[in-house]
Amino acid sequence: MTRENIVQPEFGGFPKMARLSREVLITEKIDGTNSQILITEGGGFFTGSRNRWITPQDDNFGFSAWAYDNKEDLMKLGAGRHFGEWWGQGIQRKYGLSEQRFSLFNVARWHLAGEEPQVIPSADPRIIKHTEELPKCCHLVPLLYRGVFSTGSADACLDELKQFGSVAAPGFMKPEGLILFHIAGNVGFKKTIIDDELPKGAK
Repeated sequence: MTRENIVQPEFGGFPKMARLSREVLITEKIDGTNSQILITEGGGFFTGSRNRWITPQDDNFGFSAWAYDNKEDLMKLGAGRHFGEWWGQGIQRKYGLSEQRFSLFNVARWHLAGEEPQVIPSADPRIIKHTEELPKCCHLVPLLYRGVFSTGSADACLDELKQFGSVAAPGFMKPEGLILFHIAGNVGFKKTIIDDELPKGAK
């Protein structure tokens, strides 16, 4: 076989690396159950837990039933997958609530109903966009910090949760921890107040 007859494989270059000293979003980690709403381009509406699709007849802590009861309002989220935490009464820590709430994770896209739009953080500072208003039935996970990454900022947020309790449910003094999302790296990390050094499932 001559060199001319050798078929070269598709080239794969080394991936680009994000700069560490870039903007991060730190939010409160809520102890509930991971849930999602999928709205298709054709107007299809689906509800899911972390691992499966659910329905009002085959539900997970009542999330699907709630979503279908609020479908008209939730359709305003638009096409796409919308992830959040379903939490409150009867779920995990309960947070002293008498009701259940759906708090979306994407604080970079949304603001609560009635609040002023905010500038969306971007890896490219030349791009300026603003947050969209959530349906009234939805909540957002609380944004604790927005700024350049440092371990000190994460530690400070965790210390405030320890000292003052949950921001999502004021007065609840046993919050779980925080989520840190690095925008340029498009990667998230979590840090819990208790047993952070243990792998998931080892508690």
